[in-house]
Amino acid sequence: MSLEELRHLLAGTLGAVAEARAHSATAKELLDDYRRVAVEAQAQAQPWLPSELARAVEQIEANHARLDTVRALLTDYESRL
Repeated sequence: MSLEELRHLLAGTLGAVAEARAHSATAKELLDDYRRVAVEAQAQAQPWLPSELARAVEQIEANHARLDTVRALLTDYESRL
């Protein structure tokens, strides 16, 4: 594999990581919107929210961190080529 082919593959991978991060951010925004709507609809001091909601948000945030790490590692690798 030539250096140019490797750079092309890395660029594609970085693009896919960026796209995954964008989809993940959209999912988190939708979960945050759901939380806001549920709380507003219930309009009580202790609104009920499904326990899965908090876990889903935590998982998305963990995925964001992983994707950011992957992007940083790939960018560093690319800069060394």
